[in-house]
Amino acid sequence: MALMITDECINCDVCEPECPNQAIYLGPEIYEIDPAKCTECVGHFDEPQCVQVCPVACIPVNPQYAEGQESLWAKYRRLQLQASGG
Repeated sequence: MALMITDECINCDVCEPECPNQAIYLGPEIYEIDPAKCTECVGHFDEPQCVQVCPVACIPVNPQYAEGQESLWAKYRRLQLQASGG
């Protein structure tokens, strides 16, 4: 599953630089997560880094994007291939 940022976000700017997939961006009002890029840090870290640094715990799993570990690994490999120009 991809993660999402709820409206409890205080725009503290700590999550965006922690994302290894550059899935987090500043939306119109709060930070948002691109579900096509979010792998919950699979392939990079054992735990989602944005969740680890968020001071208000506003980053739950996004129920609209149900993905298992295998799907997250596949997304990670696809993103790595794209980043390398392949």
